[in-house]
Amino acid sequence: MSQNRSARPPSASPPAPDRRRVDGIDAARALAVFGMFAVHLGVVSFGLLPEEQGWELHSLVRGNSSALFAFLAGLSLALMTGRTAPVEGVRLREAVVRVLARALLIGVLGLVLDSFAVPVAIILTYYAGYFVLALPLLRARAAPLWAAAGALALLGPVVSFALRLEFFPAGVRTGAVTSLTEFLLTGYYPAITFMVFVIAGMAVGRTDLTSTAVRVRLAVGGAVAAASGYLGSWVLLQPLGGLDRLTEAEHPFLEGRPLSSLDPGYAEDLRYATTDHAHSISGQVPTDSWWWLAVNTPHTGTTFEILEAVGQALVVLVVCVVLAERLPRVLYPLTSVGRMPLTVYTGHILVLAVVVALHPEGSASGSWYLEYFVVGSLVFASLWPWAVGRGPLETGLGAFADAAVDYAGVGRSDRPGPGPDGERGERGPGRDPEGPDPGTGTG
Repeated sequence: MSQNRSARPPSASPPAPDRRRVDGIDAARALAVFGMFAVHLGVVSFGLLPEEQGWELHSLVRGNSSALFAFLAGLSLALMTGRTAPVEGVRLREAVVRVLARALLIGVLGLVLDSFAVPVAIILTYYAGYFVLALPLLRARAAPLWAAAGALALLGPVVSFALRLEFFPAGVRTGAVTSLTEFLLTGYYPAITFMVFVIAGMAVGRTDLTSTAVRVRLAVGGAVAAASGYLGSWVLLQPLGGLDRLTEAEHPFLEGRPLSSLDPGYAEDLRYATTDHAHSISGQVPTDSWWWLAVNTPHTGTTFEILEAVGQALVVLVVCVVLAERLPRVLYPLTSVGRMPLTVYTGHILVLAVVVALHPEGSASGSWYLEYFVVGSLVFASLWPWAVGRGPLETGLGAFADAAVDYAGVGRSDRPGPGPDGERGERGPGRDPEGPDPGTGTG
């Protein structure tokens, strides 16, 4: 998660933005972090919203916030390695070392946070693995990246279902990720699903986000993808009877009888139970019926869920980029959170650990908790640059990556020379101000 090293500003005005940095990416990243807050704290923590609207917000951000963050991590990887012109040679080798160093430190941090036993599925260890899996794609341009993301979105859910059905049944989870099988297939954030978001983000990072035409294409494409994910699932589950087939598979007592043979009211209750089950999935669909691949609810890893999540990520990104350009001072607190997401995410896990310790009876969340976490993050992230500069964990991560480059002897590219877009400057691809964000928690 590299950023500019900023000194204390001489006045009380916000730090001047780095013109090479796309602040809208930071704003979108902050929204992803806050979405994770909402999921982790639960509906009972929403003080400003009544329960019904609280559940609507929870449904909106659950799954989509972690997908958005994976998407933005992929985008940052592309920005770090040349933006529209992928780097090669020593610059590429340096970027690879930096990514591996960051992945190592983030993975260790994820394991440490998981040891606090907070009731949250820590995603950092998964993210570390995503970065490693993305390394062979660093030289790819937008078109092949989109092709790879599309192929994985179509084939990945089917392959995952078949493998889990025959060889890797899901077991009891004892941590965020405890095995390679969990990381790839059966965990909370299986790579076979989440790498679609990372690769799609890399594809966007290989385009010119300053171009109005590119933004329009991304926004329209995102809206079409989201609509296709929703409508495709609806057609399969409703007119084509997929929901009934799932319900029949869920209730063995039917003994092969069609759902239509039951009392209509009772049959509707069973359908509701199946829908409720679909909304409670965390990682991948069950393997008792192939019809599960037709659902589009969060954390199911189906093609339809992936389409919706990528589509929404594209729309959110474009909106944030446009607003950040037009209202930079208004969005400054939000973009500040997006510049130090590892610090903010880790901080909220540590606070949650304290809250859980103080409430051993299980009531670890109360009304207005979400607002406290959000406002506290905005205030901290807005004031920290004036007092210190980069986020504390981001500073440590950058220093560790610098040390890894020096130790590996691949050559530091922070000397003057052509930048990733052909301009001369002090930063090479491994020190791009949009460097790869390590990602944060789940949602």
